[in-house]
Amino acid sequence: MSEADTRFESGMRVRRSVLGDAHVDRVLANQSEFDAPFQRFITETAWGSLWARPDLDRRTRSLITVAILAALGRREELEVHLRASRNTGASPAEIREALLHVAVYAGVPAANSAMALAKSNLAPPNAKESGEASR
Repeated sequence: MSEADTRFESGMRVRRSVLGDAHVDRVLANQSEFDAPFQRFITETAWGSLWARPDLDRRTRSLITVAILAALGRREELEVHLRASRNTGASPAEIREALLHVAVYAGVPAANSAMALAKSNLAPPNAKESGEASR
């Protein structure tokens, strides 16, 4: 097996662990000939080269990723990683603290938008139905 294949396999294990099988299966089911090389690239590089490194745990990587995505205003990816925080061990309180850092270092508008996404994505599933998420 080549180094790239090893990185891909490792990356797929990490990607599934962090994002969940259902998410990864959905993405892969929707890939086309056009974006298949991109999916392989992000699996090898983001997940197989970066997230698989041993010096930071997944909780820490998750918090860093949430903060960067919030600072950049990348809503779709931020929502994915907010949901994934349930798998990485990053708590809602830790995410809130990371977003407070975003407010100071990247701006209040970016943090405000991210806080709203976090509030809706981190609420317990039954809280959304009963309206507790907006209290």
